[in-house]
Amino acid sequence: MIQSNLYNPDVLTCLANLSNDEVFTPPQVVNRMLDMLPQELFCSKETKFLDPVSKSGVFLREIAKRLMKGLEKEIPDIHDRADHIFTHQLYGIAITELTALTSRRSLYCSKHANGQYSICRKFLSEEGNLRYRAIEHKFVNGKCKYCGASASVFGKKVRTDLESHAYEFIHTDNPGKLFDNMKFDVIIGNPPYQLSDGGNSASASPIYHLFVEQAKKLNPRFLTMIIPARWYTGGKGLDDFRSTMLKDKSIRKITDYTNSSECFSGVDIAGGICYFLWDRDHPGLCEFTNNFGGKQSSTIKALDEFDIFIRYPMADEIIHKAIKGGEKNMSELVSSRKPFGLATNVEPLKEGDVNLRYNKGWAKYSRDNIVVGLENIDKWKVMISYLSSEHAGQPDKSGTFRVLSTMEILPPGSICTETYLIAGSFNTENEAINEYGYLRTKFVRFLIVQAAISQHITRGSFLFVPQQDFSHAWTDDMLYKKYGLSKDEIAFIESMIRPMD
Repeated sequence: MIQSNLYNPDVLTCLANLSNDEVFTPPQVVNRMLDMLPQELFCSKETKFLDPVSKSGVFLREIAKRLMKGLEKEIPDIHDRADHIFTHQLYGIAITELTALTSRRSLYCSKHANGQYSICRKFLSEEGNLRYRAIEHKFVNGKCKYCGASASVFGKKVRTDLESHAYEFIHTDNPGKLFDNMKFDVIIGNPPYQLSDGGNSASASPIYHLFVEQAKKLNPRFLTMIIPARWYTGGKGLDDFRSTMLKDKSIRKITDYTNSSECFSGVDIAGGICYFLWDRDHPGLCEFTNNFGGKQSSTIKALDEFDIFIRYPMADEIIHKAIKGGEKNMSELVSSRKPFGLATNVEPLKEGDVNLRYNKGWAKYSRDNIVVGLENIDKWKVMISYLSSEHAGQPDKSGTFRVLSTMEILPPGSICTETYLIAGSFNTENEAINEYGYLRTKFVRFLIVQAAISQHITRGSFLFVPQQDFSHAWTDDMLYKKYGLSKDEIAFIESMIRPMD
């Protein structure tokens, strides 16, 4: 006897991710993305959908469910309806041969579209409308001309019998030819996020933006993809992409997750994750929704108010208050990387006339060997770590941000390696002490969070931090009063920023 209350899980909720760079999308997230689209799309037998980066087939499967319901009246016979939907409305490109089989199994209920158990009766080929082609990188001067992959990592000689990660959709100058210049109403998917460049994961190069840009070339009515949110403020090779996205008035909705695990359970993507809706025919303001710590906040705004994008609606108001006085920002006081021209692995000396602060402590060094930052050697300096202990724009497990880690005051006659930055140099110890205290306030560290792009603290991270008169000390209460912050704004800062040790 069959028990009606047996739990029958959706297999696509149980798949292990390929990696943090190739993440399977949960069905509930897919449906939230589909909910952003005009629902009449699922009631027309003319609407065409493309997933150019299919991994599990979940996007096309969930679209098929909606079309099966939406076309009940127009095509009453369930078999005729399924045949029409699968042969004329749903198209996909898999990222590997294995994901092609998985996607076809999800969509057609058979790894072969024309197989015995396929729910579509009209396909003559095994692939149906869900294709996979083994593509090779086109290396020019050691880099792929399409995706930037390194020949030393992804070339044939080093990838024998391994996946090449040469994704078909972005390895062509004319993506329209992939489906005979077919016009798609909706392009949707979750592209691969980055490719290794041979170093550690932090130095890998992003590629998700290439899929967004390629999809736009097909000029669909709607485009929706789920991608890392690092593009808001920075990321290697993303400056042009960020500028284009912020100026694109067709981006009408963005749903943002500060902590990626709130969207993808168990997946940690530095900087969080987002999905967006691009609407070709209806440009305007963007409806932006941030999810953080189980709370949701929304606003309708232009994306290009600043050169970077601010993800917290309340932070927008705080930043406006912080910069409206026209004070110079702290980025003018903060050094660039290598404040004294010394690499992290510089060899200290047994004897020297200056003191060197490096990652193992203190040592001696010769002033004669220094060619950068000479004007700051004999000043009082506030030193901060270039590398934070965690992503400065990403909360820790408690849901709060630490932002700055190592901070010290360096006396005259001292220097440091590129492990550190100089956040300010002064003629008096008192000024250095006061700036040191200012940087430790929650107000300042909150403003740094808004511009931080990774675990690296850079000069650009201080874009919204106003300079102060450092002849006297500063506290959070003084700063809250000076900039006229409301009780809600103060509570928001206090709840987000962790006290310094």
